[in-house]
Amino acid sequence: MEFVTIQNITKRFDKKTVVDDVTFSIKKGEKFGLIGPNGAGKSTLINMLTGLVEADAGTITVDGKTIKKNPIDVKAKIGLVPQELALMETMNAYDNLEFFGSLYGLKGKELKQAIEQALAVTGLSDRRKEKVKKFSGGMKRRLNISAAIMHRPELLILDEPTVGVDPQSRNYIFDFINELNEQYETTILYISHYMEEVESLCDRIFIMDIGKEIAFGTKEEIKSMIRTNDKVELELDSMSEKLLAEIQQVSGVLSVQNELGNVQLLVDAKRFQLRELIAAIEQQNGDLKGIRIEEPSLEEVFLSITGKTLRD
Repeated sequence: MEFVTIQNITKRFDKKTVVDDVTFSIKKGEKFGLIGPNGAGKSTLINMLTGLVEADAGTITVDGKTIKKNPIDVKAKIGLVPQELALMETMNAYDNLEFFGSLYGLKGKELKQAIEQALAVTGLSDRRKEKVKKFSGGMKRRLNISAAIMHRPELLILDEPTVGVDPQSRNYIFDFINELNEQYETTILYISHYMEEVESLCDRIFIMDIGKEIAFGTKEEIKSMIRTNDKVELELDSMSEKLLAEIQQVSGVLSVQNELGNVQLLVDAKRFQLRELIAAIEQQNGDLKGIRIEEPSLEEVFLSITGKTLRD
């Protein structure tokens, strides 16, 4: 089921097109990644999705309702964790959440329960009365997330949530995102220019640059755009000439190098099938101890397509 639909969205500022005819959709309960370098148009796209900026062309739909015709209904379904921290430094964590919860229309017992739950799931219950200005960068990020989930949004948008955080808080944020997605089926839209984060967290990915689509699909689909040859490394107890010849005959194997039982293959990724290789080894009674396949990272895909890295 498509929960979010971005259809032919275009946005210009003066004569500059910052989002150029972008189209993609996000499924209900999906962890979806939006990535691209600084200046790619990610933030403008999110501002249009959340109703902060109006698109010049195209439509945005959330749960069957357009942001243009039903802004209040759509915004009620969204929780936004902005790139810039939106917290009151001189207030404590509890009071910050009480303020943000009241903006969502929460009050009384419902507001208190929402605050307690938000503090608990982000690991800040024991710091509730501490002023935010004393928090570390990672703790501030976690409190920022707490504020965004007070109203139990169906769609949680996280814009660069790990910028400037320590590794422990980064892992905490990742664990929290996965728990929220699994326990409540919250749809996640994760925006970043850290390809490795999106690659480990998200089901499908939309890559953009200079306002345009670069690639869209699962990690495997995106990688297949540039995959030609892979490297396969085999660890075998022994290697006979007969087994070596059998491996060479497997479809898609381009070359074989053997160094003391450590066999390295160069294979055509489009023709090579791992099961055929394993069957050939078993047929010759080979004792396979381990296997490793090197494939391109999403960072390498982006570099191959655009000629630059995400941090350019």
